[in-house]
This record gives sequence, structure tokens and C-alpha cells, in this order.
Amino acid sequence: MADGREALISSNSHHRSVTFARCVSHAQDELQSFRSYLQWMCVDQSNAWTACLSWSMFFVLAIAVPIASHFLLACSSCDSKHKRPFDGVVQLSLSSVATLSFLCLSRFVRKYGLRRFLFFDKLWDESETVRKGYTEQLNRSLKILSIFVIPCFAAESAYKIWWYASGASQIPFLGNVYLSDAVACIMELFSWLYRTMVIFLVCVLFRLICSLQILRLQDFAQVFHVDSDVASVLSEHLRIRRHLRIISHRYRAFILWALVLVTGSQFASLLVTTKSTADVNIFRAGELALCSMTLVAGLFVLLRSATKITHKAQSVTCLAAKWHVCATLDESFEANDGETPMAHAAPGQVFPETSTGSDSDDAGDEEDDLDNNKLIPAYAYSTITYQKRQALVTYFENNRAGITVYGFTLDRSTLHTIFGIELSLVLWLLGKTIGIS
Repeated sequence: MADGREALISSNSHHRSVTFARCVSHAQDELQSFRSYLQWMCVDQSNAWTACLSWSMFFVLAIAVPIASHFLLACSSCDSKHKRPFDGVVQLSLSSVATLSFLCLSRFVRKYGLRRFLFFDKLWDESETVRKGYTEQLNRSLKILSIFVIPCFAAESAYKIWWYASGASQIPFLGNVYLSDAVACIMELFSWLYRTMVIFLVCVLFRLICSLQILRLQDFAQVFHVDSDVASVLSEHLRIRRHLRIISHRYRAFILWALVLVTGSQFASLLVTTKSTADVNIFRAGELALCSMTLVAGLFVLLRSATKITHKAQSVTCLAAKWHVCATLDESFEANDGETPMAHAAPGQVFPETSTGSDSDDAGDEEDDLDNNKLIPAYAYSTITYQKRQALVTYFENNRAGITVYGFTLDRSTLHTIFGIELSLVLWLLGKTIGIS
């Protein structure tokens, strides 16, 4: 960033307190790119003018253009390559999920503000590692958004340009066929780009917020490797759980309705493509396949982010239990005054030093950085009694944090249940259409 720009995240505690005390972001902070992006997408509703522009663009690009495209440019008299029998499913699926995303995004920005919604107002009391890591994730978010949007838009552009250039549409609503086709093609492409960007923007923002909590959990895990008191550990964990509840409360309706709408879209696509009278080829069903991949990718970002943070939060319980076990064993060794015939260990170690290189290589990327096979050093629990450690572990076991949707925790077992239900419905639908038993 440019020299002399006032940093949003400062290492000086007093300066950070003043900076984050403001409710409105200043023009030169790290949120400038996101704020400019929202304005460019016409979803910024910071004042009456931008709110009117935002809603106007939404109704035009997400509602009016898809309706006009379906009813005026369906081209029922075209040849087999230019007919669009699945256009209704495509337009309805994209517009429904885009409407849900736009309504949720508008509510988030209008009610909380961008800085508060992204928890930047809570960073002043976080460690330097968390602040730097979150800033890096913020800078990566727009790149991740581009990775999802650009390939989909490029494929849709190639299809639309071919469809109009080959003479599929012959409606000279502007007096000239070529000018009319050019305007219609541009409006359809803008509509597709707008809807996909709104959908992925909400999903990427959820991923960004979850990444902050993951960074906080990783930083919180360090308390088990230093001599900490139970009260401070409990207080920090309660603060993390509170933030996870806030995220769950804000996003629970969006996650639930996104799952319902995407599932309905996929079943509608499966139904219309498996009918006995359906003629499916790349020209007819290519746009439908692209729409399905777009919606499933957005849902995948949501569910993966939620399950990842839930897994990290639950790994804290395993780390606390290991911390308690290592401390208990160390106390038992000290009580025996070294009379137990064991291999010699270095001072401060519970067990003798062993080589873990091959184990780490075998584990690869599957080993969690919180729930691993490394032992806790003795100095991390030297001043905490057995009763306090046991009480803390019991608290972790009975108060597991994570992302929830109306009381249901989004973890791996929940994903397995969702997959089982979806597979059962797919097999039932295929049994009704093509006779799979």
C-alpha cells in the first residue's frame, strides 16, 4: 500500500483503540478495495443515492433482463442447436439465489456496516499474528472471487456470442437486427456477471470471516504451550464462542435457504434432462451445466468454510485433553521421585525424546495443527492444579464451539447426513424418470 497511508491495523495499542473506535471506515484503510468493489458492483447502500442505484440495478439485471431473455428471446423456431429448452431453469435458479444473496448482503452492510460486519472493529485486542493473517486473507478475497467468477463468465460469454453471432435471434426491437442483437447480448452477459458476482461475494465474505476465527483459534491454542491461568483461558474461549454464535446467527438463514434453493435447482435440472423427450447436447444443456456448477461451487465454499472452522474449534478439546494428560503424567513421575524404571528423559519432558520425522511425513497434510501428536512441555502447566485442569477439560467437552444453523452444528457428520439425503433423493428421482431401481 502507498507510503503515508494511515494503517487500519496498527501495532500501537492506543492508536488501534482510536482507529477502531470509529463507526465509519475512512477512505484510506485496508477496506478501501472492498468498498470500491461494492460501489462498482452497485451494491453499496451507504446513503440514499447509492441505495436507490443498488436496488435499481438489482431489479434490472437480476429480474427484468432474465424475464425478457426467457420470454422474448426463447427462439422456439430456431434449429436444434439454438433452441434453449432449459433456459427457464437456468434463469430461475440464478435469479433466486442471486436475490437471496443480494437481500442478505444489503441487510449485512446496512445494519452492521462493512467494518463491523467483517469484525475489523474487534481486531484491536488481537495479537499481531492474527491481525497480519487477517489482512492477508482480506487481500486474497478478491482474487479468490475472481477465480470463481472469471472462468464462468468467460464460458458464458463464448456461448452467448456464438448464439447471437450465428443468427439465432431476429428481433429488431431497436430497428436494426445487428444493433438489437448486440444490445441483447451485452445485457444478458451483464445480467449473468452481476448475479454470479453477488452470489460468490456473499460466499467469499463468509469464508473471510471464518478465516479470522480460525486464526484466532490457532492463536488461542498457544495458551496450552505457555504457563497460563485457567481464568484467562476460559475468558478467551468464551469470547471466541460468542463471535461464532454471532456469525452463525447472521448467516444461518442464508446458509439454509442457499442449501434449499441449490438443491431444488439441481433436482429441477436433473428432472428436465432425464425426461424421455429431452434432447440433451452441449448446445442445449451447456448453459444449464454452467449454472449448476456455479451454484454448487458457491454452496461448497459455504459448507467447507463452516465445517473447517467447526473442526478447528472442536480440535481445541483434544488439545486441552492432551495438555491435561501430559500434566498429570508429569506429576506422577515427580511423585515417584524417579524410581520408576523408564528410559531417561531430558529435564522438563514427560517422555523420552523420540524421532517423529517419519510420523510427520506419513501424516502429511492430514494432521491438524491443533490436534497433532506433539507433547506439551512441562512449563505450560507447572502452576495449574489437577482440579482446575480437569474442570477446564470438562468445560471444553461440554461446550464445543462451531458454526450452527438453527441449533445444528455444521461439521463433517452433518455433511455426511446432507450427502446421504441428497443421494437418496437423486436415486428416487432417477427411479421415477429413467427407471433405476
